[in-house]
Amino acid sequence: MSDTPAQPLRFAPADETSEELARAELYGLLAGLWLAPPDAALLQQFRVAVTEAPQPGGHLEAPWAELVAAMRATTVAAAAAEHEALFHGVGRSEVMAYASFYLSGFLNEKPLALLRDDLAALGLTRDAQSLETEDHIAFVLEVMRWLIAGDDGAVCNLEHQRRFFRAHLQPWVGQLCEAVAAHPRAVIWRAVAAMTQAFVQVEAQGFDLLET
Repeated sequence: MSDTPAQPLRFAPADETSEELARAELYGLLAGLWLAPPDAALLQQFRVAVTEAPQPGGHLEAPWAELVAAMRATTVAAAAAEHEALFHGVGRSEVMAYASFYLSGFLNEKPLALLRDDLAALGLTRDAQSLETEDHIAFVLEVMRWLIAGDDGAVCNLEHQRRFFRAHLQPWVGQLCEAVAAHPRAVIWRAVAAMTQAFVQVEAQGFDLLET
């Protein structure tokens, strides 16, 4: 085990540049948590995480505090068991994490095809080794992270963020979060879902301002 102390998670920006970095990092953190249970290193980061939300006193403060508390109260084994119970298991998953399911009622339907078209236009393709389709919540969140933090200004800009968010995240993520919140086994991911839903609401308000 490394003797290097864990770096605390913090999402409180000090200026406009760090605000964009904070947005990207939060998208990335949520993407990772939806994709897989936290490992020991990530749990240690949460144990030393700052409790201030990206907007102290604002819409994200309570869900961020709840997420930090949930992560501090769990273990690697408990988190893995919960993730397996919710999103995997034998046969149909207890909770579906795919856009097509919420937008069409079925997996691998038209919403996935439309997403793939938009990803191709952005120059993105699915990792051949990935077990999840592109409309998995983790993949969509990771695309948003890239659109914020990527180096190609012609693609990674606010307008592409707004379009992608409106088309491929905002229409269905609330239903996913509600499904997780209603599941009796959800503890950690109830907090992940609450943080995701609150963050998406903040992002939606921000994109609203771009359109006025």
